[in-house]
Amino acid sequence: DDLEIEFAHEFTKLLGKFAFCVNEEDLQLQLKHLFLEKKWKNIYCAEEKLVPLISLPSDEKINQTTLHTCDASVTSCEYLIARTGSIVMSSAQQQGRTVSVYAPVHICIAYVDQLVYDIKEGIQLLKEKYKDNLPSMITFATGPSRTADIEKTLVVGVHGPKEVYLFLVDRM
Repeated sequence: DDLEIEFAHEFTKLLGKFAFCVNEEDLQLQLKHLFLEKKWKNIYCAEEKLVPLISLPSDEKINQTTLHTCDASVTSCEYLIARTGSIVMSSAQQQGRTVSVYAPVHICIAYVDQLVYDIKEGIQLLKEKYKDNLPSMITFATGPSRTADIEKTLVVGVHGPKEVYLFLVDRM
């Protein structure tokens, strides 16, 4: 429970939007509500294991081919880093390298057992998982993209997603 609370605190502090789901049915309901509220119809998801968890509010189908026209993309992750509120993704995942940064909104679905305390633990688990075949790219995404000009005026969403949602699911 402590890791869940610390992750949620750090993630939301960095403008991430966090939702806890008691199970996958709760996840489906919360996603459907979000899509209705935001009026998103074109949802991109290339990960076969996630497609059954996404129920769109209308007759729309999940977009599995055209990332550049989507309202939001849905991905999984390797791990979550509680200490920094970061989402760890890699090129070994089915969605590839660009999905989490190219879409205007990134929605990540993760499970409680993917939470780790710090980056060191996350890297160690990646090394154990992939052994001698470590992914060529490992990304630590920490909230929506942020940049500032010379006058320190913060702008969100210039070099990546404007919004990042994390749905943390309990596997019960």
